[in-house]
Amino acid sequence: MLMTTLGAVFLPYLPPERLRSIVEKAEECGLEELWLWEDCFRESGIATAAAALAWSDTLRVGVGLLPVPLRNVAATAMEIATLERLFPGRVRIAVGHGAQDWMHQVNARVESPLTLLREYLDALRALLRGETVSTEGRYVTLRNVTLDWPPERAPEILAGAIGPRSMRLVGGSADGAVVVAGTSPAALTEAISLLNEGAHAASRPEPVPVVLYVHAATGPTADERMEGERERWGYESTVDRVVTGDAKAIAAAVRTWAAAGAQTVILQPTPDEPDLEGFIEMVARDIRPLVD
Repeated sequence: MLMTTLGAVFLPYLPPERLRSIVEKAEECGLEELWLWEDCFRESGIATAAAALAWSDTLRVGVGLLPVPLRNVAATAMEIATLERLFPGRVRIAVGHGAQDWMHQVNARVESPLTLLREYLDALRALLRGETVSTEGRYVTLRNVTLDWPPERAPEILAGAIGPRSMRLVGGSADGAVVVAGTSPAALTEAISLLNEGAHAASRPEPVPVVLYVHAATGPTADERMEGERERWGYESTVDRVVTGDAKAIAAAVRTWAAAGAQTVILQPTPDEPDLEGFIEMVARDIRPLVD
């Protein structure tokens, strides 16, 4: 059995200047992966990733996810290629539809998010392979575009998905999927089935690799804070959607989600986590040894 990768999220509800101490703690403790979000209108995923990579030597940094309606695909390819050349093998990038309300706010909402994501993934992955790309799609148009500095080895490009059609698209067009927190083990199994359907239809490898966010909290106020998350995200119940408790309880939950098909589990603290450095240290030093 493959070892489960374990990481944590730096939520963009915190100001950017908080990032350095979190990165330094993650590096010190040996955290495997630190993931960042590009939520509107908070923090840039690429800028924070570049800083986090520069402040560390071994930490892998994920960005999940970049909203494609906001970003020209050539610019995104240039940014990813630059990060990969500067910090080989240490960056993981996911793209996705973006929250449609936010896209509407900036006049970037499209009629067919599925078409845009498919065109975007095809073009982005080709550019990062060093190909010269010409395409006249519904949303993505490129004319003889080639990166001057493509990465020596094209990085994986993941994509976020929620609904069945998006799941099948991601399975057929991306190198893996990012699945949102609040997904139960049973729902994850169903999602992976849809991802694999898409991969099979596109004659691509199965099973599709999955990065899963998991709501997690520890300490004396953990349950209270997680109730706030339930209300914030609109869950009817927290059963099988979140985990609270000590290192043993959280590790047991991680193993359950891993058994359901997640290769990477990224623990997502509550926005009001009172000691994020302590949370990072607990993930790396206390939970990690109990997962595999």
